[in-house]
Amino acid sequence: MTYTAIRDRALEIVDKGSRGDIYSRSCDLFLSLLIIFNLICVSLESVDSLGDRYGDFFQVVEIVSLVLFTLEYSVRVWTAASKYDLAGTGLSRRARYIFSFTGLVDLISILPGMLQVVGVSLDLRWVRILRLLRLLKISHYSSAFSDVYSVVAEEKNSLLATLYLLFVAMFFSSAALYLVEGEVQPEDFASIPEAMWWSLITLTTVGYGDVSPLTPIGKIIGSFTAIIGVLTVALMTGIVSSSFANRMALKKTMLDKEIEGSLEDGVISAEELSKIKSLAADLNMNDDQIEALIAYERMKRSHR
Repeated sequence: MTYTAIRDRALEIVDKGSRGDIYSRSCDLFLSLLIIFNLICVSLESVDSLGDRYGDFFQVVEIVSLVLFTLEYSVRVWTAASKYDLAGTGLSRRARYIFSFTGLVDLISILPGMLQVVGVSLDLRWVRILRLLRLLKISHYSSAFSDVYSVVAEEKNSLLATLYLLFVAMFFSSAALYLVEGEVQPEDFASIPEAMWWSLITLTTVGYGDVSPLTPIGKIIGSFTAIIGVLTVALMTGIVSSSFANRMALKKTMLDKEIEGSLEDGVISAEELSKIKSLAADLNMNDDQIEALIAYERMKRSHR
């Protein structure tokens, strides 16, 4: 195999696994389990009794994980040059990965351990928090983050309008409670900014109950604030859920079009099947469902 072919194959293995590629899928599973195991160890290590008793074990886990994650990061930087869907030279492709969201997450997940290895003294609490960021590494194997980003980007105007309504409601309800409850509860409603805590908790329907209006007028204002909060949260939920549904429908349409286009010559090549399976993976469809869709499209074409 040539150098480029080896690099391309390495990219296939460390990147999100495609169906039928046992090595790539095994790599995804191993790294995902390693990430989850790391999170469990970091969480348990923060318990003083467990940290003192199993400190050596947690240290070994961290060293092994640091080596593996460093190796993974190095391979990802090296193979980024094989991402032919990105414009530019191999060096620019590597730079785009390094400064991308996933690239920065990969770097931050190993940075605390590397700094400790070279002798830099760090607050252990901050080290643990940074290690927990390894959870975000799973974004390599799931489209969840990209889907959320796309939904927010597509619906940003609607979401900003809803947040504006929430801000207006929070401001006016805080000011009203300050006027009505300020003398009755000077500690909790001494100013408009302090009253905003109650307003925010009420509008978001959390309702801790640590602060609540006591006067009749204050209770009426609180009731209206709660109703506005329910409506606003429901509106934001509806916007996001509708956008997610539209995005899934778009993916389904793209899959149908890909199958339809692949069957134009009556035969689905290996490359076309790989692309179909890649699109189907975003819809969490298994091979049987893909075969059913292909068979359905063949049947439709035969009746035309």
